[in-house]
Amino acid sequence: MSALAVILGLSGPKLTAAERVFFRDANPWGFILFSRNVETPEQVYRLTEELREAVGRNCLIFIDQEGGRVQRLRPPHWRSFPPGAAFQYLYSMEEPLGKRAAYLSYRLIADDLRNVGITADCAPVLDLPQKSADPIISDRAFGNKTAPIIDIANAAMAGLMCGGVAPVIKHIPGHGRATVDSHKELPKIKTSRQTLERTDFIPFRALSDAPMAMTAHAVYECSSRSAVTVSKKSMTELVRAAIGFNGLVMSDDLDMKALKGGLKRKTERALAAGCDIALQCSGKLPDMVNVAKGAKLLDGRAEGRALIAEHCADHIKPFDRASVEREFDELISLVPELKPTAERLAG
Repeated sequence: MSALAVILGLSGPKLTAAERVFFRDANPWGFILFSRNVETPEQVYRLTEELREAVGRNCLIFIDQEGGRVQRLRPPHWRSFPPGAAFQYLYSMEEPLGKRAAYLSYRLIADDLRNVGITADCAPVLDLPQKSADPIISDRAFGNKTAPIIDIANAAMAGLMCGGVAPVIKHIPGHGRATVDSHKELPKIKTSRQTLERTDFIPFRALSDAPMAMTAHAVYECSSRSAVTVSKKSMTELVRAAIGFNGLVMSDDLDMKALKGGLKRKTERALAAGCDIALQCSGKLPDMVNVAKGAKLLDGRAEGRALIAEHCADHIKPFDRASVEREFDELISLVPELKPTAERLAG
């Protein structure tokens, strides 16, 4: 039976009896974990095993593990990783340094994730931040020029895939101009299509072969008056045509305040607009029931894209973790403000 075109969260560090029954019956395509679901490596591994048992297949399990402010696996059980700005700093010193550090960082992240059964990472960030923008992106970005973002993001994506973790580029078609945080309200980007084509869209176009992309909950007024996540016009004109992305598109979290209305309707609108998968993260069972009511089964091109994304987590290239950590720490020690966080942590 085809999976439901959703990725869902869950309430805590253990799967409840009610969640187990709901997930068995709803059969979501994947799951996403947050800090509330994380205690120890052993606990997370048991949890991911239980989630796969609930749906009866080896589904993708997602997490946000970028480094910096956005990492759900943290000390003392996992090491810290630097924000994207650290790689841009090294890239500005010497391009190969920035690319190598990004690759090593995300190869280590992939190892951490696979060791606990997590097989997809909502990273790397391809947004091109502007000075006037809300700080929600800021140091998460790989710089404020397209060339470093492209090179560093390619290295990051390679690090994840070499570790058997499927990457999700975000936030397509670009969140760097948003002057408000879409967790709280809806950004409206007034920039012309011509300017966006020359700037924000470029990194996404360069990585358009990525297996998955996450939408930006933002209005692009050059295309539509609705957020791209729920706008068929923006999804078609900007994401699929202007950028040329043909991989799986998943919505950003439907719980975010940028989108109005109930979760059933939000789910219907996102899937009707052209998102292949609807993402909903609260972990609250009544919310998930409403999402399931608005969802549909994966089929057609969306199902094909989902299958390709799953295959991107099939293969792991062996590596020597100790030597990779030594090389990575040496590179990160060159970034002055990050010297304290480059210490090796038990994990």
